[in-house]
Amino acid sequence: MRASFPGGMRRIPVRIPMRRGGGMSISTIIILAVLFIGLRAIGIDPLEMLAQGPITEQSAQQAPANDETSQFVRVVLAETEDVWRQLFRAEGAEYSEPTLVLFYSQVESACGFASAASGPFYCPGDNRVYLDLDFFNELARRFQAAGDFAQAYVIAHEVGHHVQNLIGVLPRFNRMRAGMSQAEVNAVSVRVELQADCFAGVWAHHTDQRGLLEEGDIDEALNAAFQIGDDTLQKRTQGYVVPESFNHGTSQQRQRWFLRGYQTGQVSGCDTFEGDV
Repeated sequence: MRASFPGGMRRIPVRIPMRRGGGMSISTIIILAVLFIGLRAIGIDPLEMLAQGPITEQSAQQAPANDETSQFVRVVLAETEDVWRQLFRAEGAEYSEPTLVLFYSQVESACGFASAASGPFYCPGDNRVYLDLDFFNELARRFQAAGDFAQAYVIAHEVGHHVQNLIGVLPRFNRMRAGMSQAEVNAVSVRVELQADCFAGVWAHHTDQRGLLEEGDIDEALNAAFQIGDDTLQKRTQGYVVPESFNHGTSQQRQRWFLRGYQTGQVSGCDTFEGDV
C-alpha cells in the first residue's frame, strides 16, 4: 500500500484553569510556563501536541508517536475517513469520524479496562478505535500475517465496527443480547464481525479505485483474515475447534466476506444478517 507518513506528537489533555472574565491568571501563566519547559526537557514539543488532530494515545507505557507503525496507522485511518465520508455523503448522510487511541500494555475505555491481550477493539461507548501497537508485531510473528495491508485490514475492520455503530447495527445488537443465551450471542456476533470484514473490503475496493493499492495487498488482507479465523485460532492454540464458541467467524467466512466487500464496493452487499453466512 502506497502512503506518505505525516508526523505528529502525543496529544495530552491538559485542563487549564480560567478566570470568569475569560483571561488567564498570573498563576496559570506561571504553571503553563513551567509545564512548557518541563515537557521540552523530556523531549516533548507542546506546540506539536496542541496541533495534533483527533488522535490520542494513552498507555501504561509511553507509545512513540513518530515511529513507522504509528504513522502508518494514521495514514490508513485517514484513508478510511475519506472513503466512508464519500459513501455516507452519497446516501445524504454525514460520516462522524472515530477517534484513534494507540496504546501499549493496557488502556481504559468507556467499555472498560483492556489489556494488550484483548487485541484491537472498537468501543461504541466513546466512538474510539483502540490499537495496541505491539499487536502488529504479533500479527506477523504469531499469526503469520505479515505485510502492511494485513495491518490495514485490521484497522479497516475496526473502523467497520464504527460504521456499524453509526448505522444502528451495534446498538441493535447490544439491545438484543440481554435476552439471548451465550450460544445465540455468539451466533449473532459472528454475523456482526463478518459484516465488519465486508466493510473493510468495501474500503479496500474504493482505495484500490484511487490507485493506492499495490500488487499483493489484497492477498495480504485475505491471509490475515484466514489466520485470525476462529477455527484456525482454536486449532493453533488448543488443537481442536468448538464451533458453538465461534464469535468472529471461520477463516473461510472471514475471507469470503472481505472479498465480497472488495468485489462489490457496496455497503448493500454486506448484509450478513440474512440467510447463511
